[in-house]
Amino acid sequence: MSVRTPDPNPEPELPGNSNPGWLSDVELEEIRRRLPLLYVEAVPVRVDGFGVVTEVGVLLRATALGEMTRTLVSGRVMYGETIRDALFRHLEKDLGPMAFPLLPASPVPFQVAEYFPLPGLSPYSDDRQHAVALAYVVPVTGTCEPRQDALELTWMTPEAASSDAIAAEMEGGRGTLLRAALASVGRLR
Repeated sequence: MSVRTPDPNPEPELPGNSNPGWLSDVELEEIRRRLPLLYVEAVPVRVDGFGVVTEVGVLLRATALGEMTRTLVSGRVMYGETIRDALFRHLEKDLGPMAFPLLPASPVPFQVAEYFPLPGLSPYSDDRQHAVALAYVVPVTGTCEPRQDALELTWMTPEAASSDAIAAEMEGGRGTLLRAALASVGRLR
């Protein structure tokens, strides 16, 4: 199964803003055939007072075919946008404005995930494109109310989140990415 990373609807061009950072659907399709695109991905977590991950948030989405899948916060980095701004924008887009994510002090990801349109070249696949995703574990302190195309956010223990059953519900190798996230914070046994 391959992943289809959600793309936001293009923002309307504002007067005086000739480059809003979004591509038209036609431009995006053409670029996807020629260039790798940069994404950010986030694994939302809850931590205790010692900074130990106690819960992991996994999004539930419906595919275009009506199948239910689990995924992580994910999205493209716009032209001229910092990684930090892209990460915050996608966390707010997927989890709601009251999620209050604590962005990492350093923009260094726990992993760089390379998605290919052909399965087998890496643990990650996306049938539309070659994409490179910078992946982060991000503590969230507020109330999460999924927006956009996410149906719900399920909080689960690190043990449950790293299970084979959850990995099987995730597209494009994101179960592998989730396990790598938990390993990076010392929560995978």
